[in-house]
Amino acid sequence: MADPAEETVAAPPPTPAAPAESASDPPLRSPADAASPEKVSPPAPASAPETRSRGFRLLGEDTSVHMALGGGKTADVLLWKDKKTSAVVIGGATVIWILFEVLDYHLLTLISHVLIGVLAILFLWSKATTFIKKSPPDIPLVQIPEDLVVNVSRALRNDINRALHLSREIAVGHDLKKFLGVIVGLWILSGVGSCCDFLTLIYIAVLMLHTVPILYDKYQDKVDHFARRAHTEARKQYEVLDAKILSKIPRGPAKPKKQN
Repeated sequence: MADPAEETVAAPPPTPAAPAESASDPPLRSPADAASPEKVSPPAPASAPETRSRGFRLLGEDTSVHMALGGGKTADVLLWKDKKTSAVVIGGATVIWILFEVLDYHLLTLISHVLIGVLAILFLWSKATTFIKKSPPDIPLVQIPEDLVVNVSRALRNDINRALHLSREIAVGHDLKKFLGVIVGLWILSGVGSCCDFLTLIYIAVLMLHTVPILYDKYQDKVDHFARRAHTEARKQYEVLDAKILSKIPRGPAKPKKQN
C-alpha cells in the first residue's frame, strides 16, 4: 500500500505579483515613440516693452509733454486731463473775446457793470432777509496772501532778468544765432500784430495752448520726424549763409573770462 505522503501532488509555486505603478514612474512609451527624438517646444519670446524710437526730439530725449509743461495742474489743464477746468478756461476766454471784439465792450465799462450787478444783488438780498426772517448771506472775507504775491514777484523778476540778460548778449554781439532768432521772431510778431489786435492775439494763444500740446503728444513721432528734417535743412542753409556772408561781419568783443 502506497504511502499517503507520496500520493500528494506538490502545489505549483505562487506567481509573483506585478509591482504597483507609482505616480512618480514615467509613463510607458511605444517603441515608435522611443525611436523618435523627443520634441521640445521652444520657449515663448518675451514681449518687449513699447519704447519710442530714439532720434531727434523737440523736447529732448527723456522729456515728456506733461513734464515740459510743468508737470502740475497747469499741464493737466493744457493736456485736457482735467476736462472740466479746460472747458471752463476755453469758455471763459471765448466769452471775454466776444464781449470785447464782437459786442465792442470796453474793459472799464465791463468791470463797472459787473460790479454794479453784483453789489446790487447782494445788497437787496441782505435787506430782503430781514423781512423774511432768514439769516443774511455769508459773504467771505477775501484777502490776497502775502506768499502768493512774493512768489509771483520772484517769478516775474527771474523772467525779466533773463530777458534783460539775453538782450544784452544780443546787443554786444556775442551770439549771432540768438540775434537772428530774435529778429525773425519779432518780425513774425509784428506781422501777426498788424493783422489782429492784442486781445485777439491773446485769444488765439489760449486756443493754441489748449490744442497744440495735446496734438503733439498724440502725433509726437510724426512731428519729430518732420522737425528733424527741417532742423537738418535749416542747419545746412545757416552754414551756407555763415560761409558766404556772416563770416565777413566783424564779431563783438569776446566774453571776459571769470577769474578764480
